[in-house]
Amino acid sequence: MAIAGGNIILDSTEGMDKISQTEKVTSGYHSNGLANLSNTSIRTSSLSDTNETYFFGISNSSTLTTQEWNIAFGDSAGHGANVETSTKSETEAIYKKYASILLAPTEVTGGFIISSPASNPAISSGKDTEIFVLSARRSNMKDRINKGTWTVELTGSLTAGAVSGSDLLKLTDDSVNSNPTATPAGDRYNIVSGSAGTVVSASTARNFGFFYPDMGVLVFSGAELSASIPGSGSEVGDVTTFDNATQRGFGTNTDTDANNKYALRFVNCLASGSLTGFRDEEDQVSAQYFCRVRSGQMNFSNNPTFVSGSLNELRHTTMKGNPNTFITSVQLYNTSGEMVAVGNLSTPLKKNFSSEATIKVKLTY
Repeated sequence: MAIAGGNIILDSTEGMDKISQTEKVTSGYHSNGLANLSNTSIRTSSLSDTNETYFFGISNSSTLTTQEWNIAFGDSAGHGANVETSTKSETEAIYKKYASILLAPTEVTGGFIISSPASNPAISSGKDTEIFVLSARRSNMKDRINKGTWTVELTGSLTAGAVSGSDLLKLTDDSVNSNPTATPAGDRYNIVSGSAGTVVSASTARNFGFFYPDMGVLVFSGAELSASIPGSGSEVGDVTTFDNATQRGFGTNTDTDANNKYALRFVNCLASGSLTGFRDEEDQVSAQYFCRVRSGQMNFSNNPTFVSGSLNELRHTTMKGNPNTFITSVQLYNTSGEMVAVGNLSTPLKKNFSSEATIKVKLTY
């Protein structure tokens, strides 16, 4: 049985015997632990034909079975896809699905208005009818995607020096100098020209899309990408293969009776670009408990063999008066008496009636 003084009640009021802290911990987003996915490593995941009518997976060449990202194309008018029913196609379903998830209820009907509020937009007014959606893999992003660190690099089939990267379109978010917009999906930032959080051209001049770090979703304006990425005339229409040099661009048509695989255009434009600086982020909460051992506490052993007889008399006369004991572990219990944590000291801590001690226990979760 426990000896009197073996249990100490902590005051869990914040700032008393307990202090809580929250730290943001980041690491490379991709499944190999790296923040970058280079153009030479970008591949499309193997998906069924049914899935590819809605989205394409983006994988690393070293782990083809693992989807690092998904890319989808949405069109509010339903262009560029097989018609599911007489009224709605797959691309329309994609557009409306993301609108319902990411936009406020009063904005869903109006759709995504990304580029038109800027001073130099590809769309003079109204909503963006075509969007490309790059979504993160949930298990990779942890709590959210780290803002202000990433770059999406895209090139077109007529981009000079595409292989060397001299004429890449580099996009990042504007979190470094702009306050977020509150949405049902969490904070929203603009996708602008720049790299690694450094803005080259603000969203007030040209806005390429919306970035939702809590959702791990990047929504790009199809019109802005098409106006900024030079593609050859042959790239308008169906996309047949991944990494086709003539099918790097964002031109589209109004077909509604065939799967034109427009989402694959985004992957093709990444084939000579890259995804760099993407890091996951999580809130690591820690609670530090200060277990204060007073002079009259913990001076006897909790070991039941320490005493004997029905009166629990001390076995050893040397433990009478001012004995020396050693604290070797700390156990924390909740109010129901259930043990919730246990920790062992690196070295035994000597204790007697002439000494006091404070042991700090840190729980991270």
